[in-house]
Amino acid sequence: MPLELKTIPCLQDNYAYLIHNPATKETALIDAPEAAPINAVLAENDWRLTDVFLTHHHWDHVDALGDINGVSNARIIGAKADAHRLPDLDLAVSEGDPLTLCGEEAQIFDVSGHTIGHLALYLPQSAYVFTADSLMAMGCGRLFEGSPEMMLKSMEKMKKLPPETLVCSGHEYTTTNLNWALTVEPNNANLVNRAAETKALRAENKPSVPSLLSEELATNPFLRCDSPDIRKTLGMENADDLAVFTELRERRNNV
Repeated sequence: MPLELKTIPCLQDNYAYLIHNPATKETALIDAPEAAPINAVLAENDWRLTDVFLTHHHWDHVDALGDINGVSNARIIGAKADAHRLPDLDLAVSEGDPLTLCGEEAQIFDVSGHTIGHLALYLPQSAYVFTADSLMAMGCGRLFEGSPEMMLKSMEKMKKLPPETLVCSGHEYTTTNLNWALTVEPNNANLVNRAAETKALRAENKPSVPSLLSEELATNPFLRCDSPDIRKTLGMENADDLAVFTELRERRNNV
């Protein structure tokens, strides 16, 4: 059975996540944007926090850490490469390091690009990957520190995960990402269908994430640099994937 998963809207458009093992009673938080909604979910479910995994150092992912109930007794986990910019860590990790979280063996990926040292957390047994501001619903994070080459490599890592993996990203950017994706691949029927589904969810103020990796593979331009339609739209039919990715990221910056 997969770990229990709670998606928690925070701030204006952030998401935090709680995962829980009912057998061991362990509970882990992924990122700490805002304390009140996270504390409310912990209290509602009578869960005790045992671990916190921080994906990267940006304020809207770490600033609420000190105000979360029970955090003083939790193990704080984050990137060794980013430890100097993160809250004090109990466990500093890098890609490939072993990690058990809520009784499940986890895998850690370096998904630098948005920042240097950004991590993604993958739980194969539960089929969850927590990508924060790297891979997003029909998008990827802005390149504040890394290069297009770095981010493309990060996207390639995510593409290799099983398609049934649930992508738990860090922001509610789906609508704007989708509207932009339609400008670069307007004939993608999967995108058109997803637009209707997303509109219905947001009309009820429901999160549009997590999303299945299979959906992202079918609709996310940053995972589809080999799409003939995207390449035709960009006028880059004979370009390599890095050039296409770079152009996509530049165009998304300007929207």
